[in-house]
Amino acid sequence: MGFSVSGSAAIIFAGMFVGFGILYGAVSDSHERVTDAQDARTDDALETENTAINVTSAGYTGTTDRLTVLVENTGATAVGLNTTDFLIENEYVTDWRAAATVDGQDDTHLWLPGERLNITIRTSEVPARVTVVTGNGVARTEEVN
Repeated sequence: MGFSVSGSAAIIFAGMFVGFGILYGAVSDSHERVTDAQDARTDDALETENTAINVTSAGYTGTTDRLTVLVENTGATAVGLNTTDFLIENEYVTDWRAAATVDGQDDTHLWLPGERLNITIRTSEVPARVTVVTGNGVARTEEVN
């Protein structure tokens, strides 16, 4: 009877040790994921805070049916053109990147601080306003002249 109590206690302690090891691994992994997510959220918030754009002009030329919008990156963050959206009268425009230039360059996908984005598209209707939205949600709207 003495061995069965000691053996049972050893098995119970070994089971508790294994169970604690599994629990510790799960809790440690969860804590690490939460910490990584908080760091990513902080980085995204900092990037959004450092992003600023200014629509310097938006003009429509009726003789050529062209809308030209000039937008300056006035922030401290580089903005990707692939993540930038363009809206005319709150309608999403999909083909604007083909004719867009950044400081005269049409082969770039990055819009650096201090550079000017030139968007020129054909539209038969005279729009009242345009909106430019960066990938992290910074948006500016301008009335069309």
